[in-house]
Amino acid sequence: MPRPIAATLSLSALHNNLQVVRRYSPHSRVWSVVKADAYGHGIKRIWQGLRTTDGFALLDFNEAVLLREAGWQGPILLLEGFFQAEDLKAVAHYGLTTAVHSRWQVAALATSHVTAPIDIYLKINSGMNRLGFQPAEAAEIWHQLRALPQVGEITLMTHFASADVPEGVNAQVDRIEQGSYQLPGPRSYANSAATLWHPQTHQDWVRPGIILYGASPSGKPQDIAETGLEPVMSLHSEILAIQSLSPGDRVGYSGRYCAEQAQRIGVVACGYADGYPRHAPSGTPVIVDGVKTRTLGTVSMDMLMVDLTPCPQAQIGTPVELWGHQLPIDEVAAAAGTLGYELMSALAPRVPVRVDA
Repeated sequence: MPRPIAATLSLSALHNNLQVVRRYSPHSRVWSVVKADAYGHGIKRIWQGLRTTDGFALLDFNEAVLLREAGWQGPILLLEGFFQAEDLKAVAHYGLTTAVHSRWQVAALATSHVTAPIDIYLKINSGMNRLGFQPAEAAEIWHQLRALPQVGEITLMTHFASADVPEGVNAQVDRIEQGSYQLPGPRSYANSAATLWHPQTHQDWVRPGIILYGASPSGKPQDIAETGLEPVMSLHSEILAIQSLSPGDRVGYSGRYCAEQAQRIGVVACGYADGYPRHAPSGTPVIVDGVKTRTLGTVSMDMLMVDLTPCPQAQIGTPVELWGHQLPIDEVAAAAGTLGYELMSALAPRVPVRVDA
């Protein structure tokens, strides 16, 4: 018999979330970001739920090939670009679009022998200080690329550091425009947060990621409560044992929770080896039989404990939702001091996954 833990993915929720993106950015085309194996959802499992997108954006070349072999014939963007000069033949062969963020990549393109021009996303560093050229370099690099027969269409691209906080994006937009406002061609600036909250950044292409999966770019579920976004992933399990505590009894490794009174607790078949955050403290929300309660003590590799005080009817076999439709993943992540991005991406391979249409 399998353990009762399982994840359920909703393709209809994915399709809905893509339509929400289109309502927010009606004049832009959409790159659906499926990096990190679609944020832990599995590209092979879910890409059909996004089949009406204009393109897919990801990091890993093998995932790009997977999409091509699965039947996707539209645009695919390599967000980190290519990693070695010899990769360019495969990029051209599979008809991929690649980011260019370093001078060595420009030089590699200039000496490459490719069968067709490669479309380029020229990455401008507008303040994130990860990848990209300084705005003052943008025109120089653009003209170098434009002179190469190996290069097709050039799109200007940046990534916002502060689109999800009050600081906003205006300073970054100003920086990139200072160096590139006279350059022709399409632009792609907006990530998930900018797609929702900064319409001035939408430009020609938006690049939603986390919102496609129904979670908040800010990590605050209330920030997307009125958007119409729906959770794609639900993680659920069951109570496999029940313990009755006396005052002073401790729970879990290191006894980090101590009962102050007689208390009934449930043991749930879910632990950090399933992708649940080990650092989630006592008090992290969880749903038992439709009732919100809390975790108790340290999360184990295979189990966690929950307070059954609010749900005295709970028994062995009672259903538990770790996150999903009743409990936003962002709420769990906030209690654990992280973001929904991390919880989704950490779903363990051992967890069975069911895909609903």
